[in-house]
Amino acid sequence: MSGTTADARQTRPKSIDTLLEETRAELDRLGPEQAAEAVAAGALLVDTRYAALRERDGTIPGALIVERNELEWRLDPLGDHRAPEATSHDLRVIVVCNEGYASSLAAASLRQLGLHRATDLEGGFQAWRTAGLPVDPPKSAAEQVDRAGSD
Repeated sequence: MSGTTADARQTRPKSIDTLLEETRAELDRLGPEQAAEAVAAGALLVDTRYAALRERDGTIPGALIVERNELEWRLDPLGDHRAPEATSHDLRVIVVCNEGYASSLAAASLRQLGLHRATDLEGGFQAWRTAGLPVDPPKSAAEQVDRAGSD
């Protein structure tokens, strides 16, 4: 039966490349230097890379670490599981993934929650590092064991 509510919710299939292009058209994406300036002005940089990449490549000093599967819960200012940094829907959030692909989709998801200033870092962590911006080196295995033992 045509015209039902279920029909209205269906969308036409599209490729991930098309979805990414459409999503990015709605974002004011930032290059590494622009992101660093935004952070200096009070934006929240959120690193969504999984632990193995952070352990391999290091982290951006001051970035909030939130793995992708927890992002919406941790950044929703109205949520019970929000991070202390998730103070307002007006917060400027810059999502960082490894190379700047998944972060675009994550920023769009945050916008659906009302974080209207959410965007992402073009080229992700790799572009940040290549631009020569600060990176905390990966912790050695000994440091990770020491930290685990002190928890």
